[in-house]
Amino acid sequence: MIRKLAFATFGVAILSACSIDPKDWETEPVTVDTPQGQVVCQLYSENIVRWDRAIDRPEDMSVETADTYCHNEGLKQKGM
Repeated sequence: MIRKLAFATFGVAILSACSIDPKDWETEPVTVDTPQGQVVCQLYSENIVRWDRAIDRPEDMSVETADTYCHNEGLKQKGM
């Protein structure tokens, strides 16, 4: 029982040392030109493009469309 408790405590300590807060992985925002106007994207580490999202977009553009532009920009930069 003590051994299981020790392993559990060790596991919690290891996981708490890992950062899962997206703010720890943010890069400088980038601006993407689209047919509807500029979208400002918050990109993250090149290995975490699924977090990429729009932080500013034209009024007539949906959040989903803006986020898609940002996700695509993250994939583009990952390939660089």
